[in-house]
Amino acid sequence: MNLNLAFSITEIVLSVIITGLILIQAKGTGLARSFSGVGGFYSSKRGLEKIVFVATIVFSVVFVIVIIAHLRFK
Repeated sequence: MNLNLAFSITEIVLSVIITGLILIQAKGTGLARSFSGVGGFYSSKRGLEKIVFVATIVFSVVFVIVIIAHLRFK
């Protein structure tokens, strides 16, 4: 398989994953409050909400590394 094609496919997959993770996070509310309707006070990220938040950061960093590697080996 061509290296450029592999990089391109990886970039597309990562961008779709990052987009999905960002869309899961409702602006101004926590993940639990988005579905349960509970609100009115600030709470720290816990459970699934924290996992989604950290996964977004990790996938974003991996995406940047893949982009830089793609430019390097172009």
